[in-house]
Amino acid sequence: MTGPERPGDPVALSGTGAAAPTIGIDLGGTNLRVAVVDRAGTVLEDERVESPDDIEGLLVAMTDVATSLLARTPSVGAVGVGAAGLVDREGTVHYAPNLPMLIEVPLGRLLGERLPIPVAVDNDANVAGWGELAHGAAAGVSNALVVTLGTGVGGAILLDGRVHRGAHGFAAEIGHWQFDPRGARCACGETGHWEACASGTALGRLARERAAAGDAPNVLARAGGDITAVTGRMVGESAAAGEADGGALLLEFADAVALGFAGLANILDPELIVVSGGLIALGEVLLAPIRRAFLGHLEGADHRPDVPIVAAALGEHAGVVGAAVLARQLTS
Repeated sequence: MTGPERPGDPVALSGTGAAAPTIGIDLGGTNLRVAVVDRAGTVLEDERVESPDDIEGLLVAMTDVATSLLARTPSVGAVGVGAAGLVDREGTVHYAPNLPMLIEVPLGRLLGERLPIPVAVDNDANVAGWGELAHGAAAGVSNALVVTLGTGVGGAILLDGRVHRGAHGFAAEIGHWQFDPRGARCACGETGHWEACASGTALGRLARERAAAGDAPNVLARAGGDITAVTGRMVGESAAAGEADGGALLLEFADAVALGFAGLANILDPELIVVSGGLIALGEVLLAPIRRAFLGHLEGADHRPDVPIVAAALGEHAGVVGAAVLARQLTS
């Protein structure tokens, strides 16, 4: 992060501070999405390019798209970037399992040297948290969790109306606490992390295991009988169609998700849990059993206020809107 502010200072959310729009960059392993976003959270311009697989190519692509947008919207005041990985308070990406070209890369400084306006960089899940806090499902809420269920599991902890980053900027790696020491191996190499039980990757693996055992015939049929082609999406389709095997698989998966939600809720006492990521496309087929299982795992569930579990509101724009909100702290 560059600029005169101290990293971690409160961000100016919607309707406050300077009126200048900001640019948000959602840095994914496949695509690089860049947008100009105004103070109301409206995407004014939006571009998407393929993500290069080397750091110089990535910097050139980010610079070119941002420069193009700046030329068309010269009032833009700052740029925010969301990157999947461990990002410190200075904008250095220390570890990024899905973006190996970014390991130990001072992304904020390097991009800031190429652009005429300040740059802020944070973890992509934290960025999604900023977006939901300012313009999405967590608007008006002081304490919440934003949990991303996709290829992996990510999260943002919202405390007292801002994203909690921890001592080094690495807080909320919630997919990587040990959920089951005898469980499956996580993509990070450790055994039994929550991500290995509660991600879209985990749902697909569970479905293939059940299909191989002969316990998921309808799910397998959706894959044309090819066990290796079975995906988590097919489980959701099967469950939505009322098929017993798809429903049973989704209930088992939802319980693993809910158990993690309950553990986090017992520790952090949120007002709200917002669920984002690719699996949210399953909608109530997934959210309804998670809510039911959550109450069974939450300490004193009958003696505490309700903790709603809701879908994120920003959809495909979550990354760029959240990154643009992050950038506002450099203009406020």
